[in-house]
Amino acid sequence: MKTSALWVYLSTTPLFWLTVTLIAWMLADALSVRLGRHPLANPIVLAIALLAVLLMVTGTDYQVYFDGAQFVHFLLGPATVALAVPLYRNLALVRRNVLPMLTALAVGSVVAVVSAVGIAEAMHLPRPLLASIAPKSVTTGIAMAVSEHLGGIPSLTAALVLITGIIGAVTVTPLMNALGIRDYAARGFAAGLASHGLGTARAFSVNPVAGTFAGIAMGLNALATAVLVPLLLRLFQ
Repeated sequence: MKTSALWVYLSTTPLFWLTVTLIAWMLADALSVRLGRHPLANPIVLAIALLAVLLMVTGTDYQVYFDGAQFVHFLLGPATVALAVPLYRNLALVRRNVLPMLTALAVGSVVAVVSAVGIAEAMHLPRPLLASIAPKSVTTGIAMAVSEHLGGIPSLTAALVLITGIIGAVTVTPLMNALGIRDYAARGFAAGLASHGLGTARAFSVNPVAGTFAGIAMGLNALATAVLVPLLLRLFQ
């Protein structure tokens, strides 16, 4: 009874779940280091898996967890703004690559939407699902807003964004190596464009230049997708 009462007390204490989140991240990051930063040992994915198992084993509702760990969510804003620091440090390199970046942005944004929606349309999925799938390659907040505006299901969109980010973060390094792409600016831009924040985090762990361009791609693709998705969905409709 004492153990049960202690758990009930701790699980409702805000700092408890924040502490658990930080510990899960440290364990995941340490494991990733031990495995040589292998793409499959992505610390974000490992931390999510650890926390998911803990919540299921303890029967903790996600809202209870979020109420305690929401400070991490709050820090997403400052962390995004902090991407301006490496951007400033690599400003000369960014300026030299403006035209290639804009070209890659145009192609990548359209392909990300058309490929997903095209497959969904071929499977005759209803309109709300198309709207939920279309913005999957941008950061969660914007993707959910776009989805809701178009009649989609924001919660489904959030799940698809997470899955897209995980797949991108895991596959970007082996895929780029297989394609023989060695330019870290190109590798990073592709990662940020296709898999938003998770891809950007992976890019920073590989190389600061890759992380810089991934952050740029993540921001630009969010703006481009918010404009493109309504237009492209009309074409499919």
